[in-house]
Amino acid sequence: MITIVASTNRPGSYTLKLAEYYLKKLYEQDQLAEILSLENLPEGLVHPEMYENHKLPAWEPMQELVSRTKKFIFIIPEYNGSYPGILKLFIDACKFPESFSGKRTALVGVSTGKYGNIRGLEHFTGVCHYINMHVLPLKLHIPHIHKEFNEEGDIFKEDTLKFTNQQIKQFIEF
Repeated sequence: MITIVASTNRPGSYTLKLAEYYLKKLYEQDQLAEILSLENLPEGLVHPEMYENHKLPAWEPMQELVSRTKKFIFIIPEYNGSYPGILKLFIDACKFPESFSGKRTALVGVSTGKYGNIRGLEHFTGVCHYINMHVLPLKLHIPHIHKEFNEEGDIFKEDTLKFTNQQIKQFIEF
């Protein structure tokens, strides 16, 4: 099973829109997948005992999804030249090391600027290596994400179509 992590808690984000696009493309390839949007993190997740075994009951469904996931696709927007703090909180809240260790991941950076979160993906790649994830070498950087979608919510720019299709194909085989 593949889980696509929409790595921001910002409502109505382009990150979630791109996650929905990836989900559609994976379904077209007969892949079992679902989206985990960080918009849906339980309130109160940040508390003094979050790093111990005192998790919120509302956290358990997310931990179960992470535990049963074999592969992850992280769609990561640029926040202040890196990745969102809420993504780090999510990783920190998951059981370590079993949540991610030995699992495979693909990374997609997005921004409304012209670099597509290059630095943020490099920062997050370091986190992935620390938690022992296998990172697909083809990392995508999609700049000007707000200009990438047509009215149906599909990517329409030729280069972006080419590289997202290539990444999805490689990730299925990875």
